[in-house]
Parts: sequence; C-alpha cells; structure tokens
Amino acid sequence: MRPTGRRSPAIDRPVDPARVARFRADLARIGPEAGRLGLAVSGGPDSLAMLLLAHAAVPGELEAATVDHGLRPESADEAAMVARLCGELGVPHATLRVAVAGGNLQDEARKARYAALEGWARRRGLAAVATAHHADDQAETLLMRLNRASGVAGLAGVRTRTHVPGCDLVLLRPLLGWRRAELQAVLDAVGVVAAQDPSNADERFDRVRMRRALADTDWLDIAALAQSAAHLADADDALQWAADREWDAQVEERAGGYLYRPQAPRAIRLRILARAVALLGGAARGAALAQLDDALTRGSAANCGGVAGRGTAEGWLLEPEPPRRS
Repeated sequence: MRPTGRRSPAIDRPVDPARVARFRADLARIGPEAGRLGLAVSGGPDSLAMLLLAHAAVPGELEAATVDHGLRPESADEAAMVARLCGELGVPHATLRVAVAGGNLQDEARKARYAALEGWARRRGLAAVATAHHADDQAETLLMRLNRASGVAGLAGVRTRTHVPGCDLVLLRPLLGWRRAELQAVLDAVGVVAAQDPSNADERFDRVRMRRALADTDWLDIAALAQSAAHLADADDALQWAADREWDAQVEERAGGYLYRPQAPRAIRLRILARAVALLGGAARGAALAQLDDALTRGSAANCGGVAGRGTAEGWLLEPEPPRRS
C-alpha cells in the first residue's frame, strides 16, 4: 500500500456517535466477555476505520499491531503511519516484521501474518484479535468461488467469531455487516487519509476483476450476498457436525489405515474421505475426492492423494499407496 495525503493521519473531527454505537453493538455480540482486544491494522482504509471505531467504542481496552511482510518498499512507512495514528489515539501499537516463505505468496503471507498476530497477542495477554473483513469481502469471495464450482465448504463465508488458524486464540470480525463504502465514510468524516494498495487496481487478480464487475452491477445486493455466505457457513458447520458423528460411528482405525462403513449422504462421505486421506499423509480436495467416492461406491479400487482405497466385505479400506517400483 502506498501512503497518500498527509504524513501523519491526524484526526480532525470525532467519529460519528451513531456509527460508534453501531460498532459497539456489533462487537458486543461477538466479543470476548473480558480482556483487552487486539486489532490487526494494516494502514488500509478498512482496518483504519476499525481502529477509529473501536477506539471510540471501547477506549482504553485496545492494542493494535501492523504486520510488515517486507514484500514492498512502502510497507515500513505504512507501519510507521499506523504507529503515529495509534500514538495520537493513545492506543499501544506494535510493528510485527515477518519473513514470508516461497511458494504461494498470498497463502504464505497469510500464515506468517496470523502466526505473528498470535505471538503478539499471547505476549500482551490479549483476549482476542480482530480483523477488518467486511460485507464486500464476503460477497466477492462467494462469487469468485461460485465461479470455480466450489462446494459448501468453499462457499462458506468467514465467521464473525472463530479462532486464529492453528490455535485457540479467539479471532473476531466485527465489520462483516459493514460495506466498504461505509468504512471509507468513517475516514472521510474525520479527515484521515489511508494508505492505498496498488494491487487493488491490478486486474491480474481475480478479486480486483470481481470488485470492478460488482461496482458496475447495480442489481446485485451485496449485503444479501454476504448474508448468503453466512448462511452457507452455518450449513458448513452442520455438515461438519454430521461428519464428526459419522466418523465416530462408522470409521475404525486398522493397522496402517482406516476402515469406513459408509452410512451417510455423499456430502458427508466426502468429508470422511478427506479426513482419512489427510490422516494417512495424503493431500486431495474437490474433484479428486469425488472421483474416489464414485469409484468406491461402484465397487472399484482407486488412488487419491497418495492413498489407496478399495472395497472389502466390511466396508471401504483406505491405506497409504504402496511404494512404486523403480
């Protein structure tokens, strides 16, 4: 993100009390019962708006952190800008510098970001961490994944309250009911200029193309799309609950593998197969798991993600593939 406007985003006016009351109510519905809240603030408009709203709604109960991935020359200046704003507000701030591994850059950056935020929150004794995901993010993700033929798990929107990936630290998203334009209006009303990320204008990215398509489509209800993503998240939770019960009742660990006596519909079976493949050290998703289910259902043997599956008199036996002969 490239900072624009004044060097220090000084606050000219107070945040609108009606917006503050709305944010306070949203946070109260999902927030931790006690303890200080950590905010992940990048310097972009969404997270800066969250910082201003949270400071006005629950003053004295916040800390903020900016993760500097070191991937762009501007990132250090952006972190410094957030630190200056937090200093004006009296909010403790930390800059967390991380190294991003190679491979899928966005995925690795996400992993590094959450790991850094967890470590920071633990050190500071924070009860939860909040991020600035909003309704437009939900709608864009839903439509992109629909375009890729994703199943329920892929279409499920992010939850307002969950956990930081890989640990039990509470992760909050209090802005899922807010539109991007509403958050920008928070900044405009108080005279704060946010950093701008040049990648948000780069049409090589699917999300940028989707965002622009939505901007030109006035008949789609973004708030309704975001709510649909939330409903799909509820459905995903229900399917996982059923899959856990199916696993406990119908899966038996065998020497080096698992025996599955399928009793559930296909959507549940696919989750059982995915879990078994993962536990056996394999990796497979989507179409590969569906092909494995199809083969086992018709009585054929099949391999999937390094796991061999075959039917027996007792059920489906899943084992690691035998080593290939050279």
